[in-house]
Amino acid sequence: MHVRTLTGGLAAAVMMSFPLLSGQAVAASPSGDAAPPLAARVVTYDASGAAEFRSAVDRGAAIWNESVDGVELRPAASGQRANIRVLADNGWPRALPTSLGNGTVYIGRQAVNQGYNTVRISSHELGHILGLPDRKPGPCSSLMSGSSAGVSCTNPYPNAAEKAEVEGNFSGSAISRVPAQKAVLVGD
Repeated sequence: MHVRTLTGGLAAAVMMSFPLLSGQAVAASPSGDAAPPLAARVVTYDASGAAEFRSAVDRGAAIWNESVDGVELRPAASGQRANIRVLADNGWPRALPTSLGNGTVYIGRQAVNQGYNTVRISSHELGHILGLPDRKPGPCSSLMSGSSAGVSCTNPYPNAAEKAEVEGNFSGSAISRVPAQKAVLVGD
């Protein structure tokens, strides 16, 4: 995990927005020592409705956790309202973000039946909830290229630019300015 620290006036600015991060921000001490790292924003997901795709969803979330520091995807505790609902259906995979880090993901069996990789689908759709748009057409090295990379593409990992964009989305100042998106279809 990469460590980020904040000092001086920047720390004070972050302190003003830390409730949006669902983590803790600690300002530098009066002596000017570096502050502890800023905690990742925790986003919970409920994959209880993901049926046979539950393990693919958990793996997609783990991939994002391995890839970025600014946000952490965690399964919601029993009885806890999750930021993200993940459901299986017979349509095409899609994400319906309501705001950054919130929305519904559908792992559609139509794409799976056509041969698309379930972990790539899960990671891609979670990417939409984390604020990423489709980037089509695109190569297999781009997670957000989605179906345009073809059924032979099984890469579930975001590339460097996608990671950087998510990090930027979840850096305190960006959280309040990311608008809700319309439905984002993996097949568009």
